[in-house]
Amino acid sequence: MGAGGLARGAPVAPRSDAAPLAQRLAEYVHALGEADIDAATLEALKLRLVDTFGCALAALDEPVIARCFGLADASGPAEAALIGTRRRSSAELAAFANGAAIRYYDLNDGYLSKEAGHPSDHLSVCLAVAQSEGRSITDFIVSAIAAYEIECRLFDAASLSARGWDNPSYGVVTAALTAGKLMRLPVEQLTQAVNIALVDHVAMNQTRVQVLSNWKGLADASASRSGVFAARLAREGITGPSPIFEGTMGFNRLVAGAGLELDTAGFGTRGTGFRIHDVLVKPYPAQGHTITAVESAIRLSKRIPDRNQIERVLVATTQFGYRFTGSEREMWAPATKESADHSMPYVVARALLDGTITNASYAEANLAAPDVRALMAKIKVVEDPVLTAMTPRQIPNRVSVTLKSGETLTEQAEDLWGSSRFPLTRAGIEAKFWRTVGSAISRPHGEQLLSAIWSLEKATSVDELFEAAAQARQG
Repeated sequence: MGAGGLARGAPVAPRSDAAPLAQRLAEYVHALGEADIDAATLEALKLRLVDTFGCALAALDEPVIARCFGLADASGPAEAALIGTRRRSSAELAAFANGAAIRYYDLNDGYLSKEAGHPSDHLSVCLAVAQSEGRSITDFIVSAIAAYEIECRLFDAASLSARGWDNPSYGVVTAALTAGKLMRLPVEQLTQAVNIALVDHVAMNQTRVQVLSNWKGLADASASRSGVFAARLAREGITGPSPIFEGTMGFNRLVAGAGLELDTAGFGTRGTGFRIHDVLVKPYPAQGHTITAVESAIRLSKRIPDRNQIERVLVATTQFGYRFTGSEREMWAPATKESADHSMPYVVARALLDGTITNASYAEANLAAPDVRALMAKIKVVEDPVLTAMTPRQIPNRVSVTLKSGETLTEQAEDLWGSSRFPLTRAGIEAKFWRTVGSAISRPHGEQLLSAIWSLEKATSVDELFEAAAQARQG
């Protein structure tokens, strides 16, 4: 995987089942090394890096992202690059700003389990800290695989949103461990990084209900920033409260509601599958539990030449899909982009009208357009227990349109290209990359960025990725 790589960590004491979870996570991350990453897992990372850079570069002209970049550019030492530019900031603020760009369109990859979220959000940590610490490309690769593994395994453990908390509470743990890995912290300091990060960053799920704000796309970016800072503190010998998960006032009791059942001995290594292979790439910029409803509506749009003939629309979805995208009155009158891309009635109506969903679907003029508001008024969203039972391995939705003639047309989709059942290809991910970036970058320089990612293991550091992205943007 290239010379100067990160060797497998120094031996640590055998894990005890009684050891605190923070320590067991630290032991796993510390031990993970180049020898554990097989060719298929490296390819899985490359595919998702292409998607991640595409999502970030496409968002750089958005006012929210410009403000985040401006804040980062004006603060801190020049340790790490801001994607698509030659500007630099501190590792913490680069992780924040780049994470904000990656996530802005809600189009980057996702993982659906007991909790749902976007593991690629924390690639911003891997990029920033690998650069600020001067690490090799192999160090970056191992840290990125670790970030996906930790985030997804935490999502497997317990639903936080069901209890009113938000998934960046997991993301800050991922960020702290990933940053600490690249800082080459020993197990004890990695453990303290988790303790510090988690006690300071338990996020409320108000972020994703009622009127959604800019913060929806910045919440994981903020967790990334906090995780990097926690690792810095731990490196200086600062300790955090423990046991942070199992304590009498700890995360399990107050937030998760139960002990997190995580057997770190079963986490990904060579010969044991990594969760990155199960992380889907989203085909549409919409909340993950709505994307098969979008696909169903797009199929129906081709069968309904006259949208004025639609009498009513019934969307059958999962429990999670209903709770977070179709149960609140605000979803029928989204006033912000963030509310609209998490609104089942909006994305279904827009897809029925336009035959697609793109970033432009959330332009201010489209949100309040009379045709979409009139169609949304005809939409009802319900939970179907049969569909709920198919989750989390599938994300099913069914859309039924009844026409004024009395005829009912139905489409149901359970999985899309980019899910673990329909694996990614290089051609497919490149096609999405170009759809996403549009005219935001030059074609020749964009091809050079893709080439740099496809030959990732031959690079010496992430500097080469940042330079290729800057050239693509400026070209």
